[in-house]
Amino acid sequence: MRILVLNAGSSSIKFELFRMPEETVDARGLLQRIGEPLGELACRIGGHERKFERPVKDHAEGLRLILDALTDTAHGGFADLAEITAVGHRVVHGGEAFHEPVLIDDEVERAIEAHVPLAPLHNPPNLLGIREARKALPDVPQVAVFDTAFHQTMPPVAFRYAVPGELYEQAKLRRYGFHGTSHRYVSERAAAILGRKPEAANLVTCHLGNGCSMAAVRGGRSVDTSMGLTPLEGLVMGTRSGDIDPAVAAYLERVRGLTIRQIDALLNKQSGLLGLSGLSNDMRTLLAAEAEGNERAKLAIDVYCYRIRKYVGAYTAVLGQVHALVFTAGVGENSAPIRARVLAGLEPLGYRLDEERNRAAVRREADIATADSPIRILVVPTNEELVIARDTFELALRRPSRFVAG
Repeated sequence: MRILVLNAGSSSIKFELFRMPEETVDARGLLQRIGEPLGELACRIGGHERKFERPVKDHAEGLRLILDALTDTAHGGFADLAEITAVGHRVVHGGEAFHEPVLIDDEVERAIEAHVPLAPLHNPPNLLGIREARKALPDVPQVAVFDTAFHQTMPPVAFRYAVPGELYEQAKLRRYGFHGTSHRYVSERAAAILGRKPEAANLVTCHLGNGCSMAAVRGGRSVDTSMGLTPLEGLVMGTRSGDIDPAVAAYLERVRGLTIRQIDALLNKQSGLLGLSGLSNDMRTLLAAEAEGNERAKLAIDVYCYRIRKYVGAYTAVLGQVHALVFTAGVGENSAPIRARVLAGLEPLGYRLDEERNRAAVRREADIATADSPIRILVVPTNEELVIARDTFELALRRPSRFVAG
């Protein structure tokens, strides 16, 4: 049974093709620059590396290009589209409507569209990908998997903001959280590494990439997370400011004459590591610059690590007992120096890092805590696409039709 996983962005489509239930990847790729003069599809299909450069006017044409590549038997593709048994879609925002993955129908499409005000940059392209896939593969079940769903188990004390109640009741102003598929995957893997059932594991999970978020996971359920109504809240990120005084917006309007759109762009696209360093949003570039004496690069890294350390302490307090701290995503999986700087000084809380194990843990699962550490410290590479494939596989199997594995 083949499951196609799609992640449609405003000018891109990322895809992976899984063989289930074996959970092997038959193909993966990324189509970029949709709508620009020259699009690019880079993919690996059946062991064949390929790259296409051609104009791709819209997502419909882009999806057709991907499907044509997947069925090109001369370059590792399979015979025809009938071998795609189901399609799983990443959808960023499901609000309070979606607590779990769902089979997509017209009603679900309308509900995703209704949440566009909560995710105006993400839900429209996600929805466009869904609509084009349903047109291209009309007889194939399509499944939506939501970034926000994992955090729908948060209690009101964690997700409510201290604003007038009608703003929550009427405008749904609250904390939602994101990166849910990543936090879910690594918390399940971490429990397995610890030899515990998910319901018996308390974890602090750290997704550190260009976008960064943390979660407190009690018994397999998210009870708090750092991102909020939008992905802007919480940790310092590549280009996002993270936590900031809400009065900053009024201040910038008053003293700099900035509009709300300009302020939104500044905090989302010009801040974070990029804004602090004035150099880059890439942690590797900043570490190299710091080593050469760049003080702004050092400050950016210090602020980044300090903010993570604060959340580790906060979520340790929230959970009471922590069995493991889990690092994942690009920086979390690959940067031993950042992990070490985050954990510096947290030994009294039970986080004791083994420096040698930490240096050796790159792009692989590892326990990097000392043997006597009261709390384990884990590195777990995330796999959000596999989560989507698993959910899609399970929902497709429930359909009483030809979509049964075999």
